[in-house]
Amino acid sequence: MKNIYIVGFMGTGKTVIGEILAQKLGKDFIETDKKIESKQGKKIVDIFSQDGEEHFRVQEKEIIRKLSSQKDLVISCGGGLICNRENLELLKSTGLVFCLRASAETIHERTKKDKNRPLLNVNNSLDKIKNLLQERTSCYAQAHYAIDTEGISPDEIVRKIISILNNG
Repeated sequence: MKNIYIVGFMGTGKTVIGEILAQKLGKDFIETDKKIESKQGKKIVDIFSQDGEEHFRVQEKEIIRKLSSQKDLVISCGGGLICNRENLELLKSTGLVFCLRASAETIHERTKKDKNRPLLNVNNSLDKIKNLLQERTSCYAQAHYAIDTEGISPDEIVRKIISILNNG
């Protein structure tokens, strides 16, 4: 079976949903950010501060290229990964892409205490979220399916994804 890619902005539930989905489907779950941290030997926040976002994006591209050559995985992708045209084409050609969505306010509420999100370590993180969401909207719209995560439990979201997988 093809891979299942979970994309979307940070704080939309990609990791939680991906883990539950993989468990229910009996597949391996992989998170691209964790793979990068393991390979680089440091946290994403440190990669951004020490090596820069461009270095991170190169690492992200390498990881997704390797993972996309495998099959039967559930992969949670970093929030900006799909905004690279090459990455997007790779995801769409090797699996099904599900984008998880939430409002800027919900994302802010979910992420405001997490200091491991380098793009949000700014004075006004809500404005930053709004700006990034606006920049990435067209990227996220390229996913095969979009699922709103507002006020829906992770189990309900997973049920929606499984229903789509079963019914096409």
